[in-house]
Amino acid sequence: MKFGDLALAVALLAVIFALIAFPLETVFVYALGLWAYDVGVFLALFLSALIVGCIFAGQIWEARRKAIAKITVLWAAFLMVLAVIVPGGIADWGAMAKEEFLAGNPGTTLSTAEWVNWEMMYMDAFMFLLVALALVLSFVGLYVGSALRKPK
Repeated sequence: MKFGDLALAVALLAVIFALIAFPLETVFVYALGLWAYDVGVFLALFLSALIVGCIFAGQIWEARRKAIAKITVLWAAFLMVLAVIVPGGIADWGAMAKEEFLAGNPGTTLSTAEWVNWEMMYMDAFMFLLVALALVLSFVGLYVGSALRKPK
């Protein structure tokens, strides 16, 4: 798989994910409640990889595991960058991190530097979870998608 195909596959993953994530999240939140937002994200990660696997099946079959691994790692790296950027755009991210810390450690006081460290760890945990899920769900989705449309 050439780098141009690899870049196009990852860009298509991003576009498809963006187009299906919100409708899936909305359906699950309305049906099951706000906690089900994550279910929509997980499903969108898998389905976008499944679709891209079907579209790029011909290029993927040339060197299947290697091509899938390259697409998956580049996609996970892209999501890692987003995971670092997203908390800065969400006004209540820091408040949520503090609230969660204080719920588990009542009566604890932290300095500003310690709060920053805690929020950074919280963001790292978010990044770890997102990248781990992207690696697993995208690898499986690309593998299954490319298997559904075997080249002739």
